Amino acid sequence: MRRIPRPCERIHPPLPDPSPPVVVAIFGPTGVGKTAVAVALGQILKARGEDPVAISADALQVYEGLEVLTGAATASEREQLEHRLIAFVSPSKPFNVGSYMRLAHAEIDALLAEGRRPIVVGGTGLYLRAALADLSLEKVPPGESSELWSGTTRHPSLIFGLVMDRPTLYERIETRVEAIVAAGAEAEVRAAAAAGTSRTSRKALGFDHLLSGDVDGLKLRTRNYARRQLAWMRKMPGVHTIDVTDRKPSEAADEIAARLP
Repeated sequence: MRRIPRPCERIHPPLPDPSPPVVVAIFGPTGVGKTAVAVALGQILKARGEDPVAISADALQVYEGLEVLTGAATASEREQLEHRLIAFVSPSKPFNVGSYMRLAHAEIDALLAEGRRPIVVGGTGLYLRAALADLSLEKVPPGESSELWSGTTRHPSLIFGLVMDRPTLYERIETRVEAIVAAGAEAEVRAAAAAGTSRTSRKALGFDHLLSGDVDGLKLRTRNYARRQLAWMRKMPGVHTIDVTDRKPSEAADEIAARLP
């Protein structure tokens, strides 16, 4: 029987479910400081009461045992901000964007369902788009345009592109290469090569250079790769560009946080 409320008693309708957080994406050339900005952003969001998680969008950081070479988040950075989809594939196994897209979609969907904020961060343009959108991975017939860079995303998303003046970026790349060599990247690639590598893992930036001890060649190739990453960024629709020249990661993170709903 339908309950009749007593005088002065109010029956409140159920509150609507809160909207899921907007997905944040951070892209930029190697050496620009994407991970540091993501970690700083994570700290800001935690102070707001959120529970953010970083999703890597890097084609080579998926490989276990190549974390130094590929610049994956360090143990200290992972303690400050949880990172997923890094260092989980054996270098002997092939991996492609289709496999990545399925995993990234599952991770992002689960986080949003839990009310957590995904921060997609990486420097592989195709992987970034694969994380945010439903991409058709079929080859486009000659004469037809690709919808790869469509602005349509699976969830509401904001993409932030980190840039830096070229001399400063190239100086940081020089320092970065020297740092990964000092941290044992050469030992990583030799161990992986001895155990057997797939065609895709062998594409890790600097793998063959370090096998032959060509550090200068690695610096040159990294600068060229950074230029290609900036070209990818120019193709992305709706990117909010942030110049991080002479700025701390926390300053860039503050700017990103201020734009989030």
